[in-house]
Amino acid sequence: MKKNSVFINLTSKLGSMAVFGTSALLVLFVLAAHTRSVAQTGSVTNFPDRQVRIVVPFPAGGASDIVARLFAKELGETWKQTVLVENKPGASGHLGAQYVANAKPDGHTLVLADMSTFTMSPALMPGLSYNPGKELTPVVIATFSPHIFVVKNQMPVKNFDEFIAYAKAQQHPLSFGATLGTSTHLAGVVMSKGLGFEMNFIGYKGGAQVVSDLAGGQIDTALNSFLATYGMVKAGNFKLLAVASPKRFSQIPDTPAISEKIPNFVTGSFQGIMTATGTPPAVIEKINAEVQRIAATPEVQKRLTELGSDAVPLSPKDVQQWMIDQTAFWGKVIQENNIKLQ
Repeated sequence: MKKNSVFINLTSKLGSMAVFGTSALLVLFVLAAHTRSVAQTGSVTNFPDRQVRIVVPFPAGGASDIVARLFAKELGETWKQTVLVENKPGASGHLGAQYVANAKPDGHTLVLADMSTFTMSPALMPGLSYNPGKELTPVVIATFSPHIFVVKNQMPVKNFDEFIAYAKAQQHPLSFGATLGTSTHLAGVVMSKGLGFEMNFIGYKGGAQVVSDLAGGQIDTALNSFLATYGMVKAGNFKLLAVASPKRFSQIPDTPAISEKIPNFVTGSFQGIMTATGTPPAVIEKINAEVQRIAATPEVQKRLTELGSDAVPLSPKDVQQWMIDQTAFWGKVIQENNIKLQ
């Protein structure tokens, strides 16, 4: 297995990555698994029997919102029920997530978000008013999209090498916009450390606000999902300098991979669905199967390709194990870099 990776991958397509030992953080997800094991099985014959709500805990326009609306449309047509997408931003994604955790555990209320919201928070936000590892259960990971590194148009650099030299030459750290406590934030910390300079991290409620301020020149840099950002690159809103895929990304082959500078630096946006713990396993399996079926259809495959995303065909059990691994990995990153949210 490869060591010192910034990202623990899911699929053989992206390759295997290291898991850094045992962590007390694993307890959160082990407890959730135990809770599910004693949950009622229930019947899914009539599921869903009413409107399904997908809560996006970030503002409209970001990666989670785009993915949620894509799948909500398809699920609604399949289930012959309204599937409503509702944005509930705040607290780095936890305002909306807690709302779902407190909902009736029957699968009719879901949260779709970047899964880093749940795998990083145990170490970053120990004072949360709820426990996502115990109170939410993973259903499915819908898509993966690599992060891309972008800078404001006013910055006098033409490529990644020039940016690195420019950042090192500054008297004060350049600003980096991110939703604090998520993968873009922590990947930015590891990237700047690996390249040999500091950055000033500016907190936002979601990626859509980050790229809006970057386009306006209010912040200097950002690392955001290809899915939600590349369209603005093509429109000339800011400069694309690098991609956080394992190697150069097929849709932007002239853009260098950050891993060319920092070995094994691979990070991105895993958009997944969670629901309240206690939801019958059969309901979770049904939602998982429907999302995977939709993701495999030619129409959705075409759309995902256009968005620079891949489907991630994992069972709920596999997603559970991935979350345990991710929680341990990022917990170590947070501890080693002494990252704290004020």
